[in-house]
Amino acid sequence: MKILLLLLFFVSLSPTYAALDFEDHAFPEFITSARALAMGNAYINKVDDSWSSFYNPAGLGTVRGPQLHLANIHMETSSGLMDIVGDGPAYDIPGKYINSFDMTELRTELADHQGKLAHSRFNIFPNFTVRGLTLGYLYTQRNRAIINNDVANEFEIAERLDQGPVMSLSGSLFGGVFKLGVTAVYLSRRDLYKSFGPTEAVDIAGTDYKKGSSLQLTLGSRLTLPFTFLPTFSAVLRNATQNDFENVSAGGSPDEIPQSLDLAFSVTPQIAQTSRLHLEVNLRDLGDAYNTDYSRRMAAGAEIDFKRRIFIRGGWGDGWGSGGIGVRSRSFVLDLTTYAVDRSQAGFREEEDRRWVLSIASGL
Repeated sequence: MKILLLLLFFVSLSPTYAALDFEDHAFPEFITSARALAMGNAYINKVDDSWSSFYNPAGLGTVRGPQLHLANIHMETSSGLMDIVGDGPAYDIPGKYINSFDMTELRTELADHQGKLAHSRFNIFPNFTVRGLTLGYLYTQRNRAIINNDVANEFEIAERLDQGPVMSLSGSLFGGVFKLGVTAVYLSRRDLYKSFGPTEAVDIAGTDYKKGSSLQLTLGSRLTLPFTFLPTFSAVLRNATQNDFENVSAGGSPDEIPQSLDLAFSVTPQIAQTSRLHLEVNLRDLGDAYNTDYSRRMAAGAEIDFKRRIFIRGGWGDGWGSGGIGVRSRSFVLDLTTYAVDRSQAGFREEEDRRWVLSIASGL
């Protein structure tokens, strides 16, 4: 009995982490933008490209010229995964990174890095975008895994695969002062959450996956006042028609996507003849549908652009800082970003999960 009490005491002293999941309260978009993540994901007002489909479809009203991006790739990893694949000779890194997508191989790598969280994300979003219209297809896969450094010592994994066609429309009123937009995504989602004991084989059956499809509508609005610094207000309603998943698999339905309302305010002063500064604050999930602390739903970001070609960004989201740089031309976009989320279950700034992003888009 004394030994049991002692074990419970030491377990209670260890940090309390949420079970592996995905931070939808801070990142409710089906696909995230490296540019947005560098700004703390405070991007509802700023968005002025094809990413409007996911952040605020009203932003399509500010798209400059037609865009056809056949390659639109987002690759992301965490510091924990970088430590794992970088532990050893440099020539082993490519093979270790490929192995990180195989849960049996990843478990072997994590055995020497217990307590480190491996996170990866891969997005592609080929699309055609003009002012007021986007047609595209989203594909995004996220993987997370850890061997918990505690008494149970379980190997825990979480996977999510989202894909489906995307169509967005927007229009404007009052000479462009007020814009409205809507995005329709026929979303096919596959989720997996599973854990394995220290001696248990990694065995994943088809029924372990939760699968379903759902028509997801996102409504967006943007009001830009024609005054100095262009004060702008936006509101975005996600899952506007509160659709649930259909065509559910034998493994069950993915968790329902809550209806949530995001708000934004920004100013954009001209700081030089060819440079602007954008400052934005977002409040995610006004009604707290995700049951998350208020401080973790606040996001703030800044971006300085030079001739709309070179961008420097910084931000604050989920309690942690972010930053990045970007280069843009008519046919090529490159973004490098770092951001972080909080791993703790209910706290604020208790355990940082730092991540790194490379995003490349090319086309016409």
